[in-house]
Amino acid sequence: MTKTVAEIIVDTIMAAGVTRVYGVVGDSLNGITDVIRAREGIEWIHVRNEEAGAFAAGAEAHLTNSLAVCAGSCGPGNTHLFNGLYDCHRSRVPVLALAAQIPSIEIGTGYFQETHPETTFKECSAYCELLSQPSQAVRMTEAAIQTALSQRGVAVLVVPGDVTHLDVPDVPAPRLPILRNKATLVPATEDLRAAADLLNTCEKITIMAGAGCAEAHAELLQVAEALGAPIVHALRGKEYVEPNNPYDVGMSGLLGFTSGYHALMDADSVLLLGTDFPYTQFLPQEARNVQVDVRGEHIGRRVRVEVGLVGDVAATIRALLPLLNHKQDRTHLEKALDNYQEARKDLDELAIGEPGDTSMHPQYVTRLLNEQAAEDAIFTCDVGTPTIWAARYVRFNGQRRLIGSFNHGSMANAMPQAIGAQLTHPGRQVIAMAGDGGLAMLLGELLTIRQLKLPVKIVVYNNASLGFVELEMKANGILEYGTALDNPNFAALAEAAGLHGIRVTDPAEMPAAVAEMLAHPGPVLLDAVVKRTELSMPPTIDASQVKGFSIYALKALMSGRGGELVDMAKTNLFR
Repeated sequence: MTKTVAEIIVDTIMAAGVTRVYGVVGDSLNGITDVIRAREGIEWIHVRNEEAGAFAAGAEAHLTNSLAVCAGSCGPGNTHLFNGLYDCHRSRVPVLALAAQIPSIEIGTGYFQETHPETTFKECSAYCELLSQPSQAVRMTEAAIQTALSQRGVAVLVVPGDVTHLDVPDVPAPRLPILRNKATLVPATEDLRAAADLLNTCEKITIMAGAGCAEAHAELLQVAEALGAPIVHALRGKEYVEPNNPYDVGMSGLLGFTSGYHALMDADSVLLLGTDFPYTQFLPQEARNVQVDVRGEHIGRRVRVEVGLVGDVAATIRALLPLLNHKQDRTHLEKALDNYQEARKDLDELAIGEPGDTSMHPQYVTRLLNEQAAEDAIFTCDVGTPTIWAARYVRFNGQRRLIGSFNHGSMANAMPQAIGAQLTHPGRQVIAMAGDGGLAMLLGELLTIRQLKLPVKIVVYNNASLGFVELEMKANGILEYGTALDNPNFAALAEAAGLHGIRVTDPAEMPAAVAEMLAHPGPVLLDAVVKRTELSMPPTIDASQVKGFSIYALKALMSGRGGELVDMAKTNLFR
């Protein structure tokens, strides 16, 4: 059968299970979009910015573990994709990007909108190649898809617009053998014995669990029981590790709990499971550590590791368990659990609302979201303070999901990721915890939500600032500068865009506002005015941070900005 290159690409992604493509149309994509228009079972999702399309595709891939697709037209359409694709790359989700190119005869001439996407995307992809001849279409499309799936990463197929219209004779049916069940990787027996020997000789073992534990919950609890080990989780592991876990003692890191920090620092051995946790200052460098990761290059790059096991977490634990001695002494575990209860109590005491106030504590807003959201709600959170509040106050039960830009750390991710999540699961509640800065950066996607009639619920943490950046400035002894945001009434703005808008300043009104938002059948934006001077305390404070805040306070007083210190004290101390 003769097909055009565009037909080959679309039919192959459909054979891989793809039902939608996120993007913005353009003449270099006309061949692709015209085939999508004519095909049943696949649709074009018109976003307002290609970056949002990449974020949305990444969210879909995260939730399904299957291929998701986005597209950008030549030149600026490609470059708009870049940041969202970089997030997909860092999050290790299988996404295919169709990057259209200028007419093939004009490449290298400085033509209108000419860029070199095969160079641009090289750093944020596992596969990035130029499809320049029609005869390449079948093999290159299949190779791109299989690379994205097998390496859980981004594949970029660069296609000149004119090439998509060319015919290919005798096109075979799509062949995608990688879609079969994936292989399971188990470490060598001698390495398992070495790990068991080490763990059997240590007395205070703590487990650090990450996103690699996604399919290993039962095994994780079994090894914690055998070792008498508390479990600390990384942020990306929260949704997988926290549910129904009697050994969980919270997170560590800048967003974490004191209990998680001390459980790690008090250990004589840490068993790292499926985590590439990057903050070395929160890991015990002198402990005798064992690390399990399916990617060998992760072993030992954050902390000294005595035994490294390359393998899938669940399979590795199953192979390791028969070699472990069951530890009778539970002192380390019980101390960590007691510390966790105290840390949890301290954090919950901050999540209060004072009726009649003119703004709210963001912890209180998040506590109400957690209490009223559906048991299977999907949360997305913007980088910055919304991620802090999600990490500390949204509880996960094995059904709820959490998506953010946790490795790449990009602003403006929450709303477009919510678009992808809602399209993937139209019957589930999707809540975007958006920062006011992040929302404004891709504000046009409100129109995408309206146009697609998606019942996304957006909560804006409106503190009139780039809040986390301000915290970093203060911790480094710098007066905040360039962080203030002169925000509109976001609820009124949402109403103008065709969404239901709610604005709350008084904490007494917040419970009813959250209930109204969640009960509304269509898209809603809840503008929650929260305190700008709210601090989020890390699990430990070092001397440099104490010095930095002291210098900041002195500079504020000397600059005539003492009122900021009074507001900060009222917000964080007198409550």
